Amino acid sequence: QVQLVESGGGLVQAGGSLRLSCVASGSTFSFQRIGWYRQAPGKQRELVARIDTDDGRTDYVDSVKGRFTISRDNAKNTVYLQMNSLKLEDTAVYYCCADGVDLATFLQRTYWGQGTQVTVSS
Repeated sequence: QVQLVESGGGLVQAGGSLRLSCVASGSTFSFQRIGWYRQAPGKQRELVARIDTDDGRTDYVDSVKGRFTISRDNAKNTVYLQMNSLKLEDTAVYYCCADGVDLATFLQRTYWGQGTQVTVSS
């Protein structure tokens, strides 16, 4: 069973910072990539950033480049999203998402966390 537990969301003023954490667990799952997605009210869920667990390669949506940083601590099975210079439009529910292989079936699977609310106020 794979679990993704997010934390770190909250209310922050524009220009402020937050750090989201995603703790991943699953002994029969090989994690390949972990990402952060967000969904604002009335909008589609979008990829914010993702990181490959083996080589640390990262991808970001253009709107957060230079402001957000995704990182991993493999020893703690944790992925972080450091969010600086937050803007009103960053307000959304942020979800952790893990892609990888189920070692029992060798099938590619995707798992989602429960989400954490980030609200940026003026």
